[in-house]
Amino acid sequence: MKNLGIKISVYLNYFVFAILLNSVGIVIERSITVYKVTESQASVLEAFKDLPIAIVSFLVASFLPRFGYKKAMLAGLAVVFLGCLLMISGNSFYYTKILFLSIGVSFALIKLSVYSLIGILTETKKEHAAMMSSIEGFFMVGIASAYFLFPAFFNDKSDMDSWLNVYYVLCGIIAVSFIFLLFSKLDYEVEAIGTTLIEDIKQSGKLIVVPLVLVFIISAFLFVMIEQGIMSWLPTFNKKIFKFDSVLSTQMASILALSLALGRFIAGFLTKYIKWVYLVIICVVISGSILVYVLPQLIIDNAITTEITSITDVPYLGFILPLIGLFIAPIYPLLNSTVLSSLPKSLHSPMSGLIIIFSALGGTLGSRIVGELFQHIGGANAFYFLLIPMVLLIIFVIKIDKMSKHKVEILS
Repeated sequence: MKNLGIKISVYLNYFVFAILLNSVGIVIERSITVYKVTESQASVLEAFKDLPIAIVSFLVASFLPRFGYKKAMLAGLAVVFLGCLLMISGNSFYYTKILFLSIGVSFALIKLSVYSLIGILTETKKEHAAMMSSIEGFFMVGIASAYFLFPAFFNDKSDMDSWLNVYYVLCGIIAVSFIFLLFSKLDYEVEAIGTTLIEDIKQSGKLIVVPLVLVFIISAFLFVMIEQGIMSWLPTFNKKIFKFDSVLSTQMASILALSLALGRFIAGFLTKYIKWVYLVIICVVISGSILVYVLPQLIIDNAITTEITSITDVPYLGFILPLIGLFIAPIYPLLNSTVLSSLPKSLHSPMSGLIIIFSALGGTLGSRIVGELFQHIGGANAFYFLLIPMVLLIIFVIKIDKMSKHKVEILS
């Protein structure tokens, strides 16, 4: 099968970075517990992850077809390998910032390459949507793996530094991914949109004034604000509100990741039969309903005072809240696929850059706001904030659906 090797590489690289990128919630909890920082201080880790993603995406998105997607992914793996080694040797909150800086830079290269390659490896909008959903679903499987991999090294009672051993395992996975990609063959031909890097960036800048693109990037910003606001703070939420111990707090957060993975795989199937805009709106409404159902009960019933160490003692609300992932899961890949498949393939790399930039900014702002609210008004009240971007997202999704039905014209 043509490009089979590179398809496997795409999934493998995305899996590795799923673990690394979305370990931020786990590392936030570890930083508060081990390095004794506040919730507000720990919330900056999201910025150290997301801002480099935005900056690197802006600088290299248009140039990437010239440099080569395979070379970009190899470079990303090499940088994050070094970041993990520095985290092990540094063992401080300062080095968690360095780690997520390296993850952010690397992931920008990986995600730009992957999103651009989807357009090369598929022929139709339905194929594009299906592959986008399956890759994002596989990404969530990686995230779920992190919630079991990291706690396996927790030993707060006798060795607070034992959790760092997880990075030896991650270095091994990164090395395997690097070697596999190095020997994979990639056959493609994509025309660059300019003749120089400066011209590429100028042409890419014109995308942002296209109405469909402008409305989309606002939607992507809102969605990631919701997703990262929940995902980054759920382990800490579990520990502070439900009184789970460190291991159980992280493991219970895996339900969110597993729900996201399942939701995205299901979405890849449902989009063949249900119009994407209806699916997204239904999912947003159900997600908001879960928050409205769970949060008031946690605020009123604040009677949990003893630490919970066993899954058999977890209250039912502890299982219901992370199931929100099942319903927010389809939103992001469907939004991305709708816009990317409406543009010429030569514009997929710069468009992917815009997706990543505004997703990163949304994740940073969402996590930062929830972190500040968490510290000052409590976790249950902080999560109420997420209802605002949910309402706005529905409005913008309806606009995207209307605009995507017309031919997209790029200003010359």
